[in-house]
Amino acid sequence: MEEGDDDEPNSQTICFLGNYPPKECGIATFTKDLSSAMNRNFEPGLKSRIIALNEDANIYNYDQNVIIEINKDDIDDYIQKAKEINENDKIKLICIQHEFGIFGGEYGNHIIPFLELIEKPIVVIFHSVLPTPNTAVKRIIKSLCEKSSTAVVMANKAIEILVNDYEIDREKLHFIPHGIPSVPFRSSELAKQKIHFGNRTIISTFGLLSRGKGIEYMIRAMPKIVEEHPDVLYIIIGETHPVIQREEGESYRRELMAEIEKLGLKNHVKFFNKFLSLQELIEYLTASDIYVCTNIDTKQIVSGTLSYAMGCGKVVVSSPIEYAKEFLAQDRGVIAKEKDPESYATAINTVLSNPNYKKLIERNAYAYSRRMTWQNVAISYGKLFNKVLKLQDKTIENLPEIKLDHLIRMTDDFGMLQFCNHAEPDDSSGYTIDDNSRALMAAVLHSKLFDSQESLELSRIYLNFIKQCQDKYGNFQNNFKNENELLDPHSDDSFGRTIWALGYTTNKSDDEEMIHKSEQLIRKSLGFLADIKSPRAVAFSIIGLYHYYQKGQNKEILALIQRLANYLVQRYHLESAEDWHWFEEVLSYSNSKLPEALYLAYDITQNEEYLKIAEKSLKFLTELVFVDSKICLIGQNGWFKRNGKRALYDQQPVDASSLVHTYLTAFTVTKNSEYHQNAIQSIHWFFGNNHLNQMVYDESTGGCFDGIGKYNLNMNQGAESTLSYLMARLAIEEIKKESE
Repeated sequence: MEEGDDDEPNSQTICFLGNYPPKECGIATFTKDLSSAMNRNFEPGLKSRIIALNEDANIYNYDQNVIIEINKDDIDDYIQKAKEINENDKIKLICIQHEFGIFGGEYGNHIIPFLELIEKPIVVIFHSVLPTPNTAVKRIIKSLCEKSSTAVVMANKAIEILVNDYEIDREKLHFIPHGIPSVPFRSSELAKQKIHFGNRTIISTFGLLSRGKGIEYMIRAMPKIVEEHPDVLYIIIGETHPVIQREEGESYRRELMAEIEKLGLKNHVKFFNKFLSLQELIEYLTASDIYVCTNIDTKQIVSGTLSYAMGCGKVVVSSPIEYAKEFLAQDRGVIAKEKDPESYATAINTVLSNPNYKKLIERNAYAYSRRMTWQNVAISYGKLFNKVLKLQDKTIENLPEIKLDHLIRMTDDFGMLQFCNHAEPDDSSGYTIDDNSRALMAAVLHSKLFDSQESLELSRIYLNFIKQCQDKYGNFQNNFKNENELLDPHSDDSFGRTIWALGYTTNKSDDEEMIHKSEQLIRKSLGFLADIKSPRAVAFSIIGLYHYYQKGQNKEILALIQRLANYLVQRYHLESAEDWHWFEEVLSYSNSKLPEALYLAYDITQNEEYLKIAEKSLKFLTELVFVDSKICLIGQNGWFKRNGKRALYDQQPVDASSLVHTYLTAFTVTKNSEYHQNAIQSIHWFFGNNHLNQMVYDESTGGCFDGIGKYNLNMNQGAESTLSYLMARLAIEEIKKESE
């Protein structure tokens, strides 16, 4: 093991066995990306390390994650390393990347004695599954499955083949898609400028070059494509496969170049003869209008290159490989005929000539591929490994670094915009005081926690926005520069949320000018609190007044808090029953804010009735939203009426964020550690602890998707969602720093 692993006595190690960079191949890249994603999510509690496969003649300068090396052609080395692994108590599981070409022996059978000796649990990932296998291939695959606790495939078709052709128990097989980098959905135009092809329509193909790629058929399609689209440029990205390079040099590339010359395509086809870094690859894919997968082997069950292109929101035109037929179905791409230049040309011309059709495919591909991002794939593998190892501790998962990128992108000198189209701010959506109040709290806390001048400047923008929203009487207009500006100028909830933000600022900000301005605004508005009847608006107001009271211990504010808390108590007694411990006849949005307000009212007044009702109502809500160890929020598509059926879908980030704050408040007031654990589980709703097992937070933008439906994410990243995530993440960070 590497030096330093023993420094953490409670850590456990998973070893990924396979190729690894600086080897240049798809398996090596996959192993690197998966292990890195696992470490981002789970280290130090659960570490991912590498057992790398080498060739006799090569020495590789591996990074520190490689802890064991095996000579793939030396069967004795497999045996020796298996013994070493068995003797290492830190290693808890071996995850084998299986592809026939990467192991030594006939059909890679050197892995068999390794399997027979290993005493640790094994998970195998199949990167290819061959239908109608011969006896030797079938024996190896059956041995792998028999020795493994479970086997992972990257296409559902592979499960069918393994069950029917290999007689593998279906219960042992799990589908987890091929991982992809998380890339924002963006136009190709800026990326084209970056690679100096701003005036061209770009078609691309990437991957290690070999005859099985079938690129000649796409080159032969180019004359018909150029005829309809004279600005088209086909870029073939990637160096020749190292094995092919050793066996025949660049003969295939030279044949392709001769074909290009013969067809007069020198200005329309270019080679980029290099193994690209991830950043370079993303740049070229983002710049592409269409990605072409030309692979000849129609039995191909996995394609990392096709997956990457979908992940960048690109139209993929593919030969009819099994993987493409599954993943490009339902207008997520286009299937061309096998080895048929005419079919490629027709498919590509159809897409390029129909912009709306092109946009439809791009959006479908991008939305479908969100489950394939490495953070989501790591979550799936984490759950699978936990099942094999019987690990249950959710707290080993790491939280992402706090990023303000999307908040900044959505903010101008006036305030924070309301909506986004995907991750691009929608200027026409205007501004709301709801969003700018949330933004003020997020910026104030970020500035306090990190002594950030940038977030301080943002908080001044949001506070100035609120000042502009206040009328001469002290009320607040909710909408600016959007269609609701005249239709819905005021609302109780937006008023209460503004009181919350202003009170919070007086308590949390370190800037005296902002504190003074917030106090002026809040005092001018106090007269409106008597008329507020919405339970959530009352709860928001109590939370804001609680923070304001912390600053000055004002008796007038204390009396207001008591009056508002008593109103919630009255509502509870009016609506609650033996099977319904709630303040209304319906559970809708931001539900947990109601008990949270009573916890804070109790904290100031020590009124036991406030605490009793807070505890009862939060327990009632907790039993509803914690379902089979997942957070299942009350869905917006119907909510939950007493004596009715609860809605499960269209779950919103604002509700998960509310839970995080409420549980942290309950923990702070009662010192019950169960509430802290509930807060940690609640924030993991954003990181896959939901019914989709998908990240709702987008690491690539710093934004948050606008909710989760029954089958898919809402791909837009609006203000409410992004701020809900940021506020919850900052609250966790605050309590962590307070406990240090």
